[in-house]
Amino acid sequence: MPVPLTTPAFGHATLANCEREQIHLAGSIQPHGILLAVKEPDNLVIQASTNAAAFLNTNSVVGRPLRDLGGDLALQILPHLNGPLHLAPMTLRCAVGTPPRRVDCTIHRPSNGGLIIELEPATKTTNIAPALDGAFHRITSASSLLGLSDETATIFKEITGYDRVMVYRFDDEGHGEVLSERRRPELEAFLGNRYPASDIPQIARRLYERNRVRLLVDVNYTPVPLQPRISPLNGRDLDMSLSCLRSMSPIHQKYLQNMGVGATLVCSLIVSGRLWGLVACHHYEPRFVPFDIRAACEALAETCAIRIAALESFAQSQSELVVRRLEQRLVEAVSRDGEWQAALFDGSQSLLQPLGATGAALLFEGQVTTAGDVPSTQRIRDLAAWLDRRRKTTEPAPQALTVTAALTLDEPSFMDLRPIASGLIAAPLSASEGEYLLWFRPEQVRTVTWGGDPLKAVIIGDDPSDLSPRRSFAQWHQLVEGKSEPWSPAELASARLISETVADVALQLRSVRMVIAQDQLATISAQVLRSEQPVIIADVEGRILLMNEAFEQQLRASHPHIPHLRDLGSYFAAPAEFRANLDDLMRNKRSWRGELTLSGAASQRPLMVRADPVIAPYDRVLGFVLIFSDLTERKTAEAARARFQEEIDGARRPSLRLDQRASLIYKELAASTVENAQLAALEVTHGAEAGGMPEMLESIRNSTARTLGILEHLVWYRSQSEE
Repeated sequence: MPVPLTTPAFGHATLANCEREQIHLAGSIQPHGILLAVKEPDNLVIQASTNAAAFLNTNSVVGRPLRDLGGDLALQILPHLNGPLHLAPMTLRCAVGTPPRRVDCTIHRPSNGGLIIELEPATKTTNIAPALDGAFHRITSASSLLGLSDETATIFKEITGYDRVMVYRFDDEGHGEVLSERRRPELEAFLGNRYPASDIPQIARRLYERNRVRLLVDVNYTPVPLQPRISPLNGRDLDMSLSCLRSMSPIHQKYLQNMGVGATLVCSLIVSGRLWGLVACHHYEPRFVPFDIRAACEALAETCAIRIAALESFAQSQSELVVRRLEQRLVEAVSRDGEWQAALFDGSQSLLQPLGATGAALLFEGQVTTAGDVPSTQRIRDLAAWLDRRRKTTEPAPQALTVTAALTLDEPSFMDLRPIASGLIAAPLSASEGEYLLWFRPEQVRTVTWGGDPLKAVIIGDDPSDLSPRRSFAQWHQLVEGKSEPWSPAELASARLISETVADVALQLRSVRMVIAQDQLATISAQVLRSEQPVIIADVEGRILLMNEAFEQQLRASHPHIPHLRDLGSYFAAPAEFRANLDDLMRNKRSWRGELTLSGAASQRPLMVRADPVIAPYDRVLGFVLIFSDLTERKTAEAARARFQEEIDGARRPSLRLDQRASLIYKELAASTVENAQLAALEVTHGAEAGGMPEMLESIRNSTARTLGILEHLVWYRSQSEE
């Protein structure tokens, strides 16, 4: 019988199960502040860190109401208790203790009820606004990812004063790479080092997404426990996910000690809702960073994340321009002489360059056409057969790409292709077997520099307390063979665009052939009927010869036979407009491009129609082909663009709690943030695929709103502190 896995409590995990360590249930804090857990509505303290009584200069804390702890703590937090404290903490300055002392107070609501109050000694505030304003402009002006990373590392080092600042990016496998670094000259360089995904467990990554700034003041601190450990509210450990004082995992603490680090500040870079990377600041002795600097770092990290999204989308948009030119060439070739395969491979760089591929092959109707460095024709056919088998066994989406950077590792029978085809993207062009557009990349034998041996990340001593993450961080070089350069998201997007265009052209050509070549009707019509693209073919009188299943599925489950194109009008929201355009197509033989709203389905669906006359020599019309495309994603994207602009226009207005001077400072800072967001939205709009655009715009809006909220609170906090 298998032994069930248990979830290790914080501080009791081993390196074998640290992925499941419940680090948000720490039960202890760092000693530079105190934590109080409060039951509402009577604001009674039910848990406290054991250093709370000494911090407040009182005999006891647990069991007492906040108003009895001295100062104005209870009064100051009262106006903020109805805010979204379950999503983000709120920090304010107040007085507490006997005699009262000035503190920074951070409040939030944990997932399992109550209110958490964290107090840190107040420090003298600094006027961070001028430095922030300049930093925002420097970030927004960055024109490349590397330039942005360098600028971000420089800015963070200037503002925080840490010995080392790194911009750290995660790849698709979760491994991290130091993209940029600013450090004291005598320190060892980490630039370019890679670190295995196991160094940052998934549960820690999820916390980085929620709690965007994490401060460790002294790596060698002694944790201060909560008393009592279990919450009287619910009989469970206190959820400290959003706590700014929460203790670090002992395993992570040991990891940092092994590196010789004395203190850290880590800011999350969240791009399109995912943890893209980190800004990691290391100091080699203890270092405390006050709230206003931490808030500024959070605002800068959000601004940097917006710029990353814009730069990545812009790179994709450049590839899309090349793809659109290729599409135009194919369409012209079909309308001119039907030789679209030759047009596809005429000037092969337009097919290879958007994907950074070194070779490409088209398998269509039994023919193989190639460009660049490719395997032999027989081995290309072998690849197609292998892809056909995979489609039957794995049942991917009909038009799903097959993508690998390690073909010969995935399928050893292709070992002989390693020098030219270690990397492969395969796009099916139809439902028929053996029809693909393939791109190839050669093996890239390269040396990857790791910050320590990734295969020896764990060392276990003789005693359980001697469990230790990697002790050596000396550079370790790994020779990578059998793999190509990985395919980037922008390259995959280009592959989808090109393959969809080629599939559409192939479908268009087959539709035309069906009209002009009756002897091929059985073969070609079957291919059209199985197409995922809705299509209708009619004769010169408008009688429907073929309506494929993809179009039938757009209509009501039960509908009468539709014999003529004119009978389709009743299925659209504007039947008169449909019939007018149809008459123009049939009478004047003019192609029709337009948007329609299908109302015959369970819900209305926007469609793009591409209707063309099929013209034989001497301008004789044989019939008509109507191909439909679903515009739902595009319409959603357009609505998202409009909603984003409307919301961003109103986002910069400060709340009424700011006085005239503070409002002016806030507006000056907010202008840069909104400018950055609008620039990013513009580049996302031109660069992102329609399906992903609403999510990316929402991410930018959320980051902007979060940044504006941080800035407003920072300005308010400073004005409050100057009173």
